Amino acid sequence: YAMEGTFSTKSDVYSFGVLLLEVVTGIRMNSNSETMGFPSLTVYAWNMWKEEKTEELPDSSIIDISTEEVLLCVKIGLLCIQENPDDRPLMSSVVFVLENGSTTLAAPAAPPTLRDEVLKSIKSEIISRLLSTVLVFLR
Repeated sequence: YAMEGTFSTKSDVYSFGVLLLEVVTGIRMNSNSETMGFPSLTVYAWNMWKEEKTEELPDSSIIDISTEEVLLCVKIGLLCIQENPDDRPLMSSVVFVLENGSTTLAAPAAPPTLRDEVLKSIKSEIISRLLSTVLVFLR
């Protein structure tokens, strides 16, 4: 919805994915601040997933949660926030997996914000260097 302005059941799936990552980590999704050195919660969760460090993600106030449960919730959260809505699972599938603990889900791809944030970072760096160069010439 945020990218194209089109509301659908798949935008609900995306929102659920973000909410699930927020619940597991205890971190609110806020595009205006960094999360543990990453530009957003989704990028942080993706990097922890990719580096196989999902056991470090849970909020310390969550007790009695197994590594498998964390892994499953993070995997579902990341699948729900896929850039292409067709790559997001149906909510009925999400409910089934959460109720049954099934891990036969596809591996998630990088969330769209990762590419967007890299591009923003590159643009910022280019602009910064251009401004520095201009300032040198103006002196």
